[in-house]
Amino acid sequence: MTRKLITLAISLLILAAIYYKIDIHRLADVFAHTEPRSFILSLTMVIPLTLLTAARLQLIAPAHANLGFAKANRLILVASVLNMVLPSKMGDVAKAYFMKTETVSGSLALSLVIFEKTADMLSLLFWCALGLLLFPERNALFVALAAAVVIGLIAGVAILASRNLAKRVFAFGGKIDKVRTFAASWSEMQDFFWSDKSRVVAVSTMSIFIWFLHFLQIWLFIIALRASPPFVTTLALAPLAILAGLLPLTFAGIGTRDAALIVLFRPYFTAPVAAALGVLCTARYIIPALAGLPFLHRYLTKLRG
Repeated sequence: MTRKLITLAISLLILAAIYYKIDIHRLADVFAHTEPRSFILSLTMVIPLTLLTAARLQLIAPAHANLGFAKANRLILVASVLNMVLPSKMGDVAKAYFMKTETVSGSLALSLVIFEKTADMLSLLFWCALGLLLFPERNALFVALAAAVVIGLIAGVAILASRNLAKRVFAFGGKIDKVRTFAASWSEMQDFFWSDKSRVVAVSTMSIFIWFLHFLQIWLFIIALRASPPFVTTLALAPLAILAGLLPLTFAGIGTRDAALIVLFRPYFTAPVAAALGVLCTARYIIPALAGLPFLHRYLTKLRG
């Protein structure tokens, strides 16, 4: 609880500094002049994004997990609620407990969820690397960022694909029973996932497409706010802001993500527009979280049991 209060306080302090500097009235003026069609279209994109994310989870899950499309959607929505209060997307990890059944052990459920989130992160890094490589401004910072992203992308693929690498990582756990159990479940997930090339292609393509829609949504936010940077600029800079929001420093990334948007997009539009974009990017997480609230009690009851 103390950690949550600290991250919330940091978020509020950053937001207070941002809004004090740009003047809250200028922010209100930006929202008052939004382009309505782009604004509505961009917000409603939350629906297909949630559905596609649930379909990907269902595709990754082994058949004996009995994960139907409706249940996958409920898990995604409940995880969205928990992500608003837990650091570093730990709400997604909580899905593993809710997926545990008589046929799916806790360690296999955790392996499944980590597999899913790793695929998701790799797709984010893919678009980040592509955007940075296509970005017209080439300075030392962006070259270094592109190199770091590419290295992270390669390392992530290796972790998912290489059984030898996984064994070496789990070897650090020694003879701890839970580590050995998780290692066996991770190996089971690797065998299942890589045994079907069509599944690998489908999950990879779906993950890349999902993040393409995320960045298209952010670009439509920008268009709705009456700014017009090139789409490739959004591909390069928006992932960096999202990665900044994943740092476990603030409440649900609020504050760090907003500040990153202001700094990164400074050459393309004003600080009030960037601050408004930060509010809309936060709405991307709040809308599915609100949709998940009706299902939360059911899963929290299971957690208490």
